[in-house]
Order: sequence, then C-alpha cells, then structure tokens
Amino acid sequence: MDGATVDTTPAVLILLGPPGAGKGTQARMLEETFGLVQLSTGDLLRAAVAAGTEAGKQAKAVMEAGDLVSDEIVIAILRDRLGDEDVSRGVILDGFPRTTVQAEALDGLLAETGQKIDAAISLEVEDDAMIIRISGRYTCGGCGEGYHDTFKVPATTGTCDKCGSTQMNRRADDNPATVSQRLEAYHAQTAPLIAYYEGKGVLRTVDAMGEIPEIAGALANIVRGAR
Repeated sequence: MDGATVDTTPAVLILLGPPGAGKGTQARMLEETFGLVQLSTGDLLRAAVAAGTEAGKQAKAVMEAGDLVSDEIVIAILRDRLGDEDVSRGVILDGFPRTTVQAEALDGLLAETGQKIDAAISLEVEDDAMIIRISGRYTCGGCGEGYHDTFKVPATTGTCDKCGSTQMNRRADDNPATVSQRLEAYHAQTAPLIAYYEGKGVLRTVDAMGEIPEIAGALANIVRGAR
C-alpha cells in the first residue's frame, strides 16, 4: 500500500435519471458488484409502515389521509434504515432527494453519522430515444416476458415466444405524449439537483445510451474512484 487512508464509512451514492434510463438495472448490478443496497423512497415507506416504526406510523397516517409524506418523515425513515446492518457497505439512493431542500436535509442527516455523498451519478439519455424506448414496450400477459415494437418483437406477431400466450399488455401511460411530459417534468425537477451536486464537486455523468455492460463498467469505475 502507498500509505493512503482508505475510506471505510458506508458509501452513499445517488442515482439520477429519467424513466427508462435503466436506473433499476444498473442499481442491481452495483448491488451485486459492491454489496450496496438500493433504497427507493417507495420501498422505504412501505417497509417502515410494515415494520410499525414510529416514523412508519406517521407515514401511514399521512398516506391514509391522502396527503404527501413530508420531507421530515422521509428523512426520519431514512435515518432508521441507515442504521440497519445490511447497509453497512453502503447504499444507492433512487428517487430521493428530488429537490434541493431534500438534498440539504440529506446532507444534514449524513453529517450526523460522519458520512457524505460519495457521488451523485446522472444517467444521461436522449429524450427522443427515450420516447421510442418507453412507448414501444409491452409485455406478455401470460408470463410477463417483455417485448418492444422495434427492438424485440416476437417471432410470430402477437404470440409470446416463451409461453405461447396471445395476450399482450401495454401500459396506458406508455405513449409518446405521456412519456414526453414525464421527461419534461423530470428535467425541470432534476436540473436544480444537478447544479447542487455539481457545486459540491460530486456530480458524475454517464452516457446511458450505450450497451448495459458498458454503462455498468462506467458506473463501477465511478464508484471505485469515489472511495
């Protein structure tokens, strides 16, 4: 060794990217490679409610009233989760923070345990390509096999290659107009976060229009370099 200090605190990564950018796929690969745990806001809320934690009870009451769970409750749930043994290697935050106010609250939480954001990784995609990618996808109603109008069509039109079912399902919101709106909303919401983490020197960008293994390699290099 060259005498450099090795950072042994749990890694904290933020994964940014619009719908269809491949965040879920890449997060799973990072989990396998580095022993990290992906934490999404939805999963955190559901787990806290199921576990009956104090913050989970507060979240349940708010959700049952039809209101949005406050940042304070989400931070409290995240604080509890970061204390669990299975996240000792680190976490990948997906879907939180969504605003600079939440980002500042997250910084405060991490400061309590001597942690920090190691990298905020933005998966960069082309909007036109995303519209084609998302609006063209559909699944087999029999076995769940995924297909696409352009990139993966069944050998026999309308018939699943895997199970032979002719029932194909397409999400109602997977259409060009809706996808375009979702992308616009994402960019408007995320732009301040990009600037926030760029200002802190932890923003990293990855071209997410390539092949999955190439993207995974770029992400792995970022994670190694951030530690």
